[in-house]
Amino acid sequence: MLSHLLSWLALPSVGLGALFVVSALAATILPLGSEPVFVAYLALKPELFWATVWVATVGNSLGGLLTYLMGAGAQQGYRHWRIKHRVAAPPAQALHPQPATDLVGESGGNASRTSLGLAWVQRFGAPILLLSWLPLIGDPLCAMAGWLRLPWRACLLFIVLGKFARYLVLAGLLQLWLG
Repeated sequence: MLSHLLSWLALPSVGLGALFVVSALAATILPLGSEPVFVAYLALKPELFWATVWVATVGNSLGGLLTYLMGAGAQQGYRHWRIKHRVAAPPAQALHPQPATDLVGESGGNASRTSLGLAWVQRFGAPILLLSWLPLIGDPLCAMAGWLRLPWRACLLFIVLGKFARYLVLAGLLQLWLG
C-alpha cells in the first residue's frame, strides 16, 4: 500500500500537493526523505522557486510539530500508566539526564543517542530545534522537546526556521548547479 501511495505522489500532475505530503511525512518517524521530491519538482518547475520552498517548509514543519505532539503524548501516556500501575516515578535524572558533557567523556560512559539528544534538548531548549532538519537526529529532537513539554510556539518557530533555511540552501545550490 505504501508503494502505491508513493507511486501516486510521484506523478507530475500531483505537483506541490505531493511535495507537501511527502515533506510532512518525512518529518515524522517514517523513514522518508523529502529532498528527492523537492529537488525533482524544483528542477521541473524552477519558476516556482518560492512556492516550492514554502510548500516544503510548511509540510516539513507540520510534520515536525506532529512529532513534537507525539512526544508530548508519549510522556502523558507514560505518566498515566505509572499512576494506573502505581509505579513510583523514576529519579529525575533517569528521565532528564545531565547535559551531554556529563554523559560521555572522562567517565567512559557510553550514553545512548536518545539520552544524548534528550540532554541537548534539555540544555539548549527550543533553539536546538534549528537542527530538526538533520537526518537521524532531527525527528527525535522534536519528540524529545514534546516529551519535555517545551513551549510549543517556540519549538514551532525554531523548527520552521531550521527547515526553511535547509530548503532555501538546497534550492539555491540546485539553481547554481542548473545554472
